[in-house]
Amino acid sequence: MSEPVTLHDIYLARERIAGQAARTPLILSQSLSARFDAEVYLKLETLQPSGAFKLRGALNKIASLSPEQLERGVTTASTGNHGRAVAWAAKRLGARAIICLSELVPANKVAAIETLGADARVIGRSQDDAFVEARRLVSDEGMALIEPFDDPLIVAGQGTIGLELMEDLPGLDRVLVGLSGGGLLGGIGRGVKGINPAVRVTGVSMEAGAAMIASLDAGHPVEVEEVETLADSLGGGIGLDNRCTFELVREVMDDHHQVAEAAIARAMWDFFEHEKMLVEGAAAVGLAALEAHQIDIRGEKVALIVSGNGVDAGTLARAKTLLDYPSR
Repeated sequence: MSEPVTLHDIYLARERIAGQAARTPLILSQSLSARFDAEVYLKLETLQPSGAFKLRGALNKIASLSPEQLERGVTTASTGNHGRAVAWAAKRLGARAIICLSELVPANKVAAIETLGADARVIGRSQDDAFVEARRLVSDEGMALIEPFDDPLIVAGQGTIGLELMEDLPGLDRVLVGLSGGGLLGGIGRGVKGINPAVRVTGVSMEAGAAMIASLDAGHPVEVEEVETLADSLGGGIGLDNRCTFELVREVMDDHHQVAEAAIARAMWDFFEHEKMLVEGAAAVGLAALEAHQIDIRGEKVALIVSGNGVDAGTLARAKTLLDYPSR
């Protein structure tokens, strides 16, 4: 049964994480606005202390735990950014953390987790494999499981982005959001549509391994094979027993686009060359969709969720090899 997330839940989350997660800036991109004949804004979740939006949900969940639960510690399975956020939040709130990761998680993200004092355990070839170890830690050691997305408290935390968007840009017409497990898109969608139902929520996934889209197409959660992608933060399944985000995404998402690796690479380099920003592939998929699918946003006020900065020089170099167009 789906567990609903309300606008009230999101306001409570904002109060709970205030002073810990950043209220990130929303900036107008002059170059993108001129290119698309629209007002294109960038929501810079790259400026969170942990480097990505995931900190909002992790803080909201961990701050809700009892002192006894905090004493036993927290664990999760992650494609990187969530693990980094849990490690940061656990350190801030005084709990030990064990982060379980698959072999597909880039080395820079593993190192970032360890730098925060958490135990990073690399297990198996998929997030599902990593979750087996996380659930063992819950059953054997009594640790609290911090779900990456399928938890109303996690979703509500991510939904605080939606509140900020509507306060900073009341005339918002559309928001483009990377779609993986649905915590980010579901939370933002509930936040913006709870204030203005007319705001269009556009989801973006990579072409291969997009579990939520495969599940929506099937009408129920399904498994997909995880593959290597520049948008590694969008990898992983949604859980066959999904209780929250599947129904929420189905409710709040208006349309969806999938983008090829070359399109993600072009968008990453576009951010680097024209916005002077180093962003990971998952943070660039909104721009990739605008370019690759020629989405008509003329005259609109549009926000791109720049979700994280977890990219290293090696990944950026790999992206450059996929470029098939000369620099503008």
